[in-house]
Amino acid sequence: MAEIRAFAAFRPAEGMEDKIAALPYDVFNREEAKRVVRSNPLSFLAIDRAETQFPDTVSTYDDRVYQKARDMLDEAIENGSFVQDPAPCYYLYEQTMNGRSQTGIVACSSIDDYLSGVIKKHENTRVTKELDRIRHVDTCNAQTGPIFLCYRNDAVLDSLMARCRLNAPACDFVSDGNIRNRVWVINDQADLETIHSAFQKMDRIYIADGHHRCASAVKVGLKRREENPGYTGEEEFNFFLCVLFPQDQLMVMDYNRVVSDLCGRTPQEFLDALRPIFEIRCCGKEPVRPARKGEFGLYLCDGNWYRLELREEPDGSDPVAALDVSILQDRVLTPILKIGDPKEDPRIDFIGGIRGLKELERRVDSGSMAAAFSMYPTSLDELFAVADAGELMPPKSTWFEPKLLSGLFIHRL
Repeated sequence: MAEIRAFAAFRPAEGMEDKIAALPYDVFNREEAKRVVRSNPLSFLAIDRAETQFPDTVSTYDDRVYQKARDMLDEAIENGSFVQDPAPCYYLYEQTMNGRSQTGIVACSSIDDYLSGVIKKHENTRVTKELDRIRHVDTCNAQTGPIFLCYRNDAVLDSLMARCRLNAPACDFVSDGNIRNRVWVINDQADLETIHSAFQKMDRIYIADGHHRCASAVKVGLKRREENPGYTGEEEFNFFLCVLFPQDQLMVMDYNRVVSDLCGRTPQEFLDALRPIFEIRCCGKEPVRPARKGEFGLYLCDGNWYRLELREEPDGSDPVAALDVSILQDRVLTPILKIGDPKEDPRIDFIGGIRGLKELERRVDSGSMAAAFSMYPTSLDELFAVADAGELMPPKSTWFEPKLLSGLFIHRL
C-alpha cells in the first residue's frame, strides 16, 4: 500500500514565488541556464545549476559546484527568501496552460514503495545522470524538484481537492510560457487523515516523469541509511518530494523523432522501403499530425509530408511492442535506418510535442536532419499497462506539459 506523507515544506516567501520558482534543471543546457540566472539572480535555477556561478572552465560536476548550491540554499533560508511551514501539510498544486488545468497533491513518497514496486517505473535510468542529482541532493541535504507521479482516479481525493480549491490559494502567479501556478495549503487534521488513508488503499502509483530524480532520491535515502544504521524509517531521508496527479488530470503529448540520414537511400528509395509496412499518402506541404494509433507523419528532405498508416495491426498481447514508438523503432529505425540503441546513436534526436510540427520542418529544412517522424501520443493507459507488466518503454516515449516548477516546495532531509 502506498505510504504518502505530509511534510513541512520550505516555500518561497509570500510574493517571491514568481521570482524564485524555475523550470526543472534538465530542460536547460549550461549556456541557457546562465542566461536565465543573469536575467534573474533569484531564480532557483542558480541553485539547481550552481555551475552558473563559475567560469566555464569549472566542470558542472566539480565538488565546488555542489557546495555552492548548498551554500546558496542555506543563505536563501537564512535571509528569509524561503520560509518553512510550522507543521506537516499536504499541498495542492494547480497549473493552467492554454486554458487547461491539472491539479496534484504535493507530498512525500516512501523510498521503500519505490524499492518494492508499489511505485512503478516505465523507463530505465542512466547512471551518469543519476550521479549528478545524487550529489546535488546529498550535498544540499534537500530535494528541490518534485517527482511527477500519477494514480488511477479516486473519488475521495477528487472530492477533497475540489473542496480545497474553493478556498483562497496561498500563492497565484504566472511563470514562463504563460503558465498560471496556484498553491493551496492543506493543514486540517481530518483532511490530512483522509489523504493519507486514500493513498494507503492504493497498491500502485506510477512515475509519469522524473525517473532519474526519483532514482537519485532513493539512492540518497539508502546512503543515509548506511550512514545511520540505527535509522527508524521515520527520518525525512526515507521519503522523497513528489506531486501526485489523478489520471484524468494529465495530458501526454507526442514525442517526435528526427534522423540525420536515410542510410544511403534517396527519399524515393526510403519511401519504397516503407511501403511493405505502411500505406503511404503524400500530403505535400500540409503538416501531418497523426489522428490515431498506428498512424505516423513523415517529413522528408524532399520538402513533402507523408501520412503513414500501418498495414497490419500490432499484436496487442505485448504492451511494449504495441506502442507506436516501439513500432517505429522495431520496423523502421532499426531494420531500415540501422539505428540500434536510440539512447546512444547520434543519428537520432527527439523533439517534444510542445515544440510543434514546425520544429520538425525546421530541423529537416536546415539540412541537419534528413527525415522527421511525428507521433501519436502514448496514452496513460499504455503507460500503466507497460508499468503493470514490469516492462520498460523505449526512451523518449512520453512528454508531459506543463513542467513542474522547482524551488516552489523544498523537502529537507
